[in-house]
Amino acid sequence: MDEPQRLIVEHEILRPLWKIHILHHATERAIIGNWMLEELREHGYRVSPGTLYPLLRRMERHGWLRGVQREPDGRGGKPVVEYTLTVMGRAVLDEVRDRLHELEREVLPED
Repeated sequence: MDEPQRLIVEHEILRPLWKIHILHHATERAIIGNWMLEELREHGYRVSPGTLYPLLRRMERHGWLRGVQREPDGRGGKPVVEYTLTVMGRAVLDEVRDRLHELEREVLPED
């Protein structure tokens, strides 16, 4: 696949998967943007802070995450926002997981 097509696929299909990834990790523990950037990059997503941080704030506005600002750790750092999953976020993730299982049964070949 050429680069222009790869970018289209990333934007139209793969980028929405970031939200699922974020919700999943928020079930495990509070997340912060910098850690989430690295996690998404480890999975091959090309994500920048300028894209991720507005996405986290949007997910918070939707009521899926709750952000709490924490003071720096004493080393002169900036405050960070820790995001935790809300009850609504859990319901969204459960719905998405159900849909993913249905899609998997439909599109993946059986062994």
